[in-house]
Amino acid sequence: MQEGWVFLNVVPRVNEDMHTEIILRYTISKHSNNSSVDKNQKMLATEKIPKLLFKQSLPAIVGLLVMSLYNVVDTIFIGQSVGAIGIAALTIASPIQMIIVAIAMTIGIGASSIISRALGEKDILKAERTLGNFFTLIILFGVSTTIFGIFFITPLELLFGASKTIIPYATEYLSIVLYGAVFLCFTAGVNNIIRAEGNAKYAMMVMILSTVVNLILDPIFIFGFDMGLRGAALATVIAQIIASIFALHYFLSKKNSIQIHIKNLKLKLKITKEIIAIGSSSLTRQAAGSVEQAILNHSLGFYGGDMAIATFGILMRIFMVIMMPMFGFAQGMQPVLGYNYGAKQFQRAKESIYYSIRSATIFSGIAFIILMLFTAEIVSVFTSDSELIEQSIHAGKIIFLATPLIGFQIIASSVYQTLGKAGKAIILSVLRQLIILVPLALILPLYLGLDGIFYAFPIADVFSATIIGFMIWLEFKSLNKKIS
Repeated sequence: MQEGWVFLNVVPRVNEDMHTEIILRYTISKHSNNSSVDKNQKMLATEKIPKLLFKQSLPAIVGLLVMSLYNVVDTIFIGQSVGAIGIAALTIASPIQMIIVAIAMTIGIGASSIISRALGEKDILKAERTLGNFFTLIILFGVSTTIFGIFFITPLELLFGASKTIIPYATEYLSIVLYGAVFLCFTAGVNNIIRAEGNAKYAMMVMILSTVVNLILDPIFIFGFDMGLRGAALATVIAQIIASIFALHYFLSKKNSIQIHIKNLKLKLKITKEIIAIGSSSLTRQAAGSVEQAILNHSLGFYGGDMAIATFGILMRIFMVIMMPMFGFAQGMQPVLGYNYGAKQFQRAKESIYYSIRSATIFSGIAFIILMLFTAEIVSVFTSDSELIEQSIHAGKIIFLATPLIGFQIIASSVYQTLGKAGKAIILSVLRQLIILVPLALILPLYLGLDGIFYAFPIADVFSATIIGFMIWLEFKSLNKKIS
């Protein structure tokens, strides 16, 4: 019954010629016999939403937390071996890496949104075409990044706020990371595809593997071989290579619901445009983050020098760890929301949004309490420099004030991405960082000095959360109309 139902729902949508129909029929028959694939699809369609979100989110949270550790550990090791100037160099390198990851995530999130909705509609052919286009786009972008990045490495560092003192250290790190751009891009994007199929555990394993390898290699290269920043970069690249091989194995096996076919590697303009349109909100958010950090680095350097840049670097590493679980809730929601929205199960789609917002808000509230109570202890892990510790504690108490509002904003942005509403997702992506935060960070220091930059963060969060709350309320009204 299931096989016939899938066939009847897909074939009328794909009738280009008889050859295509035969391939589609074979693919569905093959996958319908795969019990693990059927189990994933049934789970997304029928399991209670709170339990389903927990199953999907927990692996994503664990994976993202573990993955974020290698950035934190890099910073800790570099802080202890190279000092504050090393942390400042990583702070300059961070927005450049963010842009690379942003474009890779654009491709991955855009493709995963199409795939999850296609699976909900039982359109296997569209899902597999999207998968093939994802692979081609990632490889093309990764290679281009290496060539462009190496050639313009110093101008990029200057653009993102590096001083003459920081440039040699930042170059030492970035020159190695850029050679591994293809693997960094692949692992950043492919996890979204794996989760789109409902296999959150495997996506988690990919992230954990890269982190574990990095954690093992970091002390060996940084301290054992006395390579400093070059050692941290080399450990990162090797970890990404191993994780990429592990992820590729998943798609070459027969355990997943969609397969790689050589013919699907040829780029289709319609699919490519849809991938970029949907994923563009992620690109916009990450690019906005990079622009924001570039402006902030220049302002921090102007008002507080290299020490202020190092302070910001430590606080952003801490904040990144806190945000990872909230991104995990969003990633756990995406396949649930996408599948059920595609299957026109709008009540389940609405519930997935509600429970995700509730979970992320509870977590962000707990994170706020921890950050406020243990700021000094957390900061001290990164450095023994008393001046840097004191400044980081002071700045952290200000920057972390609106942490309870962060989770809600992350979920809201992911809702529009998953539903394919690119325009609204883009608006949410730039709202906090570019429209509100950057102007505040430029204006407030004129009156408050360096503290003005720090106060810009909680003020921006209050304004953006208010606007986003109204938009999500309208989205719920729209879903209620579809339900009724």
